[in-house]
Amino acid sequence: MKVLVTGVTGQLGFDVMRELARRDIEAEGATRKDFSLTEKEKAQKFIKDYRPDVVIHCAAYTAVDKAEDEPEVAMAINHDGTRMLAEICRDIDAKMIYISTDYVFPGDGQDFYEPPMPKDPKNVYGKSKLLGEEAVQEILEKYFIVRISWVFGINGKNFVRTMLNLAETHKELTVVADQTGSPTYTFDLSRLLVDMAESDKYGVYHATNEGICSWAEFAEEIFRQSGKEVKVTPVTSDKYPTKATRPKNSRLSKNSLDAAGFSRLPHWKDALGRYLIELSTMLA
Repeated sequence: MKVLVTGVTGQLGFDVMRELARRDIEAEGATRKDFSLTEKEKAQKFIKDYRPDVVIHCAAYTAVDKAEDEPEVAMAINHDGTRMLAEICRDIDAKMIYISTDYVFPGDGQDFYEPPMPKDPKNVYGKSKLLGEEAVQEILEKYFIVRISWVFGINGKNFVRTMLNLAETHKELTVVADQTGSPTYTFDLSRLLVDMAESDKYGVYHATNEGICSWAEFAEEIFRQSGKEVKVTPVTSDKYPTKATRPKNSRLSKNSLDAAGFSRLPHWKDALGRYLIELSTMLA
């Protein structure tokens, strides 16, 4: 099996490449230097020359607030670029794994979202990712769509690192408490994605670490596990207004993983503990 991974300089793409290496699976990581998602001819040549059996598409436009100001850029990358990759996968008969987001749902209520439930994204980013999903489903039969949320990994910026940095200069922080979801550790997710790549259990899945929390609860656990004495004061989202609307409910059901025989990811608190150990080792 040969695998092409896009977005390898990001948190998830980096860990997917590491997992493929651990399993001795031949893989090629693509960066913007190889092709951008708006360069069709360049992308076609690169991918068709390599002829992968699987494309794991981790690259995306993820600047959620900035997307409100430049929707055409977000759409060009997340929709048009994804459509282009799906067409190339169809042409070379490759499987495609497309990484999507909880933002495709309306983000209200308290129920866990099942994959087929009605979509109603409330910001440009979510709309662009949903259009990417629809393009993949329209063009391919051999696809996996994997929705994730609240991502953290060793290779990049994330909420955990932000909290740890703030702990160096703050003894008290206010953190949003009315948005609920599940963190996703890219190390754990990458193992699942490679399991999928080795299978033919195509479909739409949700894949986050187990357990739910608010951002405030996530912050409290970060400080508890890292031994930082920082008081977290929970606040509502209106205390931190953002250009793009954020979902209050990001609960994603993992029943689809169970039905297909894939293992769920470990609990987010366990994932956080392992991440903090890896982070401290890296920074030592």
